[in-house]
Amino acid sequence: MKEFELKYGCNPNQKPAKIYMHDGSELPIEILCGRPGFINFLDAFNSWQLVKELKEALGLPAVTSFKHVSPTSAAVGLPLSEKLKKACFVDDIAGLDDSPLACAYARARGTDRMCSFGDWVALSDVCDVTTAKMIKREVSDGVIAPGYEPEALEILKSKRNGNYNIVKIDPDFVPAEQETKQVYGITFQQGRNNFKINKELLSNIVTENKDMPESAVRDLIISLITLKYTQSNSVCYAVDGQAIGVGAGQQSRVHCTRLAGSKADTWFLRQSEKVLALPFLKTLSRADRDNVIDGYINRNEEDVCAEGNWQKYFEYQPEPLTDEEIKAYLATIDGVALGSDAFFPFSDNIERARKSGVKYIAEPGGSIRDDAVIDCCNKYGMAMAFTGMRLFHH
Repeated sequence: MKEFELKYGCNPNQKPAKIYMHDGSELPIEILCGRPGFINFLDAFNSWQLVKELKEALGLPAVTSFKHVSPTSAAVGLPLSEKLKKACFVDDIAGLDDSPLACAYARARGTDRMCSFGDWVALSDVCDVTTAKMIKREVSDGVIAPGYEPEALEILKSKRNGNYNIVKIDPDFVPAEQETKQVYGITFQQGRNNFKINKELLSNIVTENKDMPESAVRDLIISLITLKYTQSNSVCYAVDGQAIGVGAGQQSRVHCTRLAGSKADTWFLRQSEKVLALPFLKTLSRADRDNVIDGYINRNEEDVCAEGNWQKYFEYQPEPLTDEEIKAYLATIDGVALGSDAFFPFSDNIERARKSGVKYIAEPGGSIRDDAVIDCCNKYGMAMAFTGMRLFHH
């Protein structure tokens, strides 16, 4: 297949639309089911690069959940604790521990379940049956992988009345060194960002604390590779083999840090005993549970515990999560990694990161206020590496 006609571009009025190879060669994909759209393919090709690089860097199966050309999370295939399984709504999955790919999917899809609603999934490895069963029951637009086990493919083909978007990509495909795009009829050209992110990138530790254990190195690599495919400005919190808070596309870096930090806090609080014990109605859908949990933790538009509201969601009226309980729970969190796609211009980013348990940081360095940022890290005993490499993505 040398080209594929799309229904439309980013919006229904943007026609005609298609994908094709500029040199006239065959596309490196097969569409096994469905009819992916313009944004679907943007998500598919960006997300595939992310998991391919994570697998190469860490040697573990990797999965990411994408929405609107940025990852909601990314993770590698480490086992989940029983508490995390429950928080990610996968404690009922038989054989989960036997599939590293399924573990990576459970982590990536379960991190920010509200943002992952209607996502695009990328798998670094051939999709197995356990992973396919988990994907089937979530609201999702499509999946890209290097292959699918026959039974897994049949499971996915039954999703969305047979219209679920399933794409197979050639894992050996190597794109051209130069890439182009057009804006307002003007063509831009640049070299592909082939920069390799690995443990050597974290060797320049500029803080008094030089201790960076292998688990922190792994999490910082996950954070930085995630940022490489996140719309800038961006920062990413990571821990235990997964990205737990992505702040994308903010003009102010501290706003990125706050946004990602609030997502990380929500992820931690989802695993608190009070949240895990919420008495949901058995008829409540998975997506509704996500919305209610977010409202319970963050007290958003609706007080879900209030009289007249709780009856819609719970078997009995739960006690609210108090500010004191939130503060006490988050105070126990430590060892979180934080990556930034460009330097931190002020120490306020470090102050905010500390509130979410950050202990390890990777950023390019190069600000005129680097000394102030380093001093702030030293104040809290953090270890920070200067990578010397910016990771903007647009």
